[in-house]
Amino acid sequence: MAMQLIKIFISIISPVFGMVLIGYFAGPRLQLQSRTLSRAAYFLFVPAFVFNIISQARGDIKAMGLMALFSVGVVLLTALAGAATARLMGRPAPVVAAFALIASFANVGNFGLPIIEFRLGIDAQVPATINFLVIVMAAFIVGVGAANLVRGGKLSAVFAVLKTPALLALPPAFFFAYTGVPVPLPLQRVISLLAGAMIPVMLVALGVQLAASDGLHLGKDVWIASGVRLLGGPLLAAGLAAVLGMSGIERATAVIQSGMPAAVLTSIIAIEYDLLPDFVTSAVLFSTIASVITLTVLIAVI
Repeated sequence: MAMQLIKIFISIISPVFGMVLIGYFAGPRLQLQSRTLSRAAYFLFVPAFVFNIISQARGDIKAMGLMALFSVGVVLLTALAGAATARLMGRPAPVVAAFALIASFANVGNFGLPIIEFRLGIDAQVPATINFLVIVMAAFIVGVGAANLVRGGKLSAVFAVLKTPALLALPPAFFFAYTGVPVPLPLQRVISLLAGAMIPVMLVALGVQLAASDGLHLGKDVWIASGVRLLGGPLLAAGLAAVLGMSGIERATAVIQSGMPAAVLTSIIAIEYDLLPDFVTSAVLFSTIASVITLTVLIAVI
């Protein structure tokens, strides 16, 4: 078992963390700004990635629908678990919203996609991508909505969600996917280049964030919120997968991606909407570091 864990860490986990380390060491020396990288990802690279994948989506509609249903269910269950945990601890509304954001928004993109490919191979790319896209959309709605409900009420939450760049990329992407009209070649190449930058930029941005932080604020809430994300996520996912009758590569993909650390985008949302950004960023960084252990074990048992 020990040798299996070491092999999984070296071949699957370490390449992804290697990109984070590049950002950690290069950031201070090159004077990189994590906010600039994060905003570029939020407004350019993520919507380009969403458009690129959705506009070319092909496959079994039933299987894609089941994965989409699972993804929405996991986001809702983990958000409720995070919010319920904070309420049971007697925390105020902003902390409850932050717990829901951290718990529901797993890093299924820049962590999940390469790890799934390294572990399960090319056959897992379609379910992994569907899971990524739906979770990003659903978690954006939950996260941005929760942040704005704390600040300005239901109406502002609705408008904020509708203005999320990743969501704005969906209508034109669906148009090209379902009409079969090819994306104009110059536009497709520009979008493909932007989309290809998403994973490395976000991983490097996380490393830059880690280097620029004044140390992790490892209070009780950070530990608990990270635990809900890293441990509660895969447990809830395994239960939901059983209820939906998922098996094989789809089940493995779903459960592994549900065990990812909190997404870098949670920090971006927290910063953009002033939702306890220091706390959320600490949870992102701590859950990312802790996931070296939890993901290695999770991958070994799946």
